[in-house]
Amino acid sequence: MALALLALAQVAGLILVPLGLPGTWLQVAAIGAYAWATHWRAGWWIFALVLVIALVAEAIEFMIGGRYARKYGGSRRAGWGAILGGLAGALVGIPIPIVGSVIGAFVGAFVGAAVLEMTKNPEWRGAVRVGWGAFVGRIVAAAMKSAASVIIGVVAVLAALARAAA
Repeated sequence: MALALLALAQVAGLILVPLGLPGTWLQVAAIGAYAWATHWRAGWWIFALVLVIALVAEAIEFMIGGRYARKYGGSRRAGWGAILGGLAGALVGIPIPIVGSVIGAFVGAFVGAAVLEMTKNPEWRGAVRVGWGAFVGRIVAAAMKSAASVIIGVVAVLAALARAAA
């Protein structure tokens, strides 16, 4: 039963991550709960490993939109605009069920980067290019975090299956 609940939590986490919700943290918590419930001593090493993967994925997700804004010609200010705009957009989008925070994060990254780039250089075409870079960066960040979520899920289920077989 515990193994089935662990697998279900891993699948739920995989679904939540692309929606901009804290699926990786659900996955990590499920591994910790499984290790605790089954008195799985080796499970704490697995828990520590997936915790590190989740933390790194969060840090990269946070920074990548800003990096892409700068890669597309934006200033450091535009990079911060992408980061802060993505966070603000995600918060504003929360009331819209299921996809609101995702759409809000994408739009917010674009708008934040473009607006803050325009405070430095009023040329709107360059600001739109920088905003597009932030938007692309947000897509890349979501894909990267989804990949990290898949890795966490695979590690969790394979380790738990190995424990069950032993």
